[in-house]
Amino acid sequence: MKIICIGRNYARHIEELANERPEEPVIFLKPDTAPVLRKFPFVIPEFSNDVHYEVEILVKINKVGKYIDAKFAHKYYSEIGLGIDFTARDLQSKLKEKGLPWEKAKGFDGSAVIGEEFINKSEFTSVDDINFELVKNGEVVQKGNTQNMLWKIDELIAYVSQYFTLKKGDIIFTGTPEGVGKVNPDDVLEGSIEGKKIFRIQVK
Repeated sequence: MKIICIGRNYARHIEELANERPEEPVIFLKPDTAPVLRKFPFVIPEFSNDVHYEVEILVKINKVGKYIDAKFAHKYYSEIGLGIDFTARDLQSKLKEKGLPWEKAKGFDGSAVIGEEFINKSEFTSVDDINFELVKNGEVVQKGNTQNMLWKIDELIAYVSQYFTLKKGDIIFTGTPEGVGKVNPDDVLEGSIEGKKIFRIQVK
């Protein structure tokens, strides 16, 4: 399984981190050791004092594809999920200053939450109009809708497949909306799609 992540895909998130708006999708990868094991907490790594949550809609690829045309991209997935891209923001900032890759800040062990339940896309009127949110300790901290993506799901699949062959089981993290913030020990994070809870994870 590959975990392919898209950065800077929501305008307001770009603004909150004072990043430059990209001319094309920003891609980075997480290794297969990144997912938090089911029923386990997220453990803040020792090398960071500023780990941020970033809630994201996930797309699970259902067949092999390469150089996929956007108009056919809908045939390569049938399920939508929700997850968290945990980011060691302090480490990422240092790497960015030096023009170095982000993997140490984005791909460390436990840096990906993948909700246990995926929803068949047929349950949505449109995958380009899905509401999702993240609740931290009972308070909503992130709310997003896929209609606010700079590049929509089918466009992302087409773009990514130019560079990487997509295989069954691969997961695409499609970007996070505004509202990212620091996690602390004993925080509880809960994510939902259209009001349906998809995951609950504790921070240690």
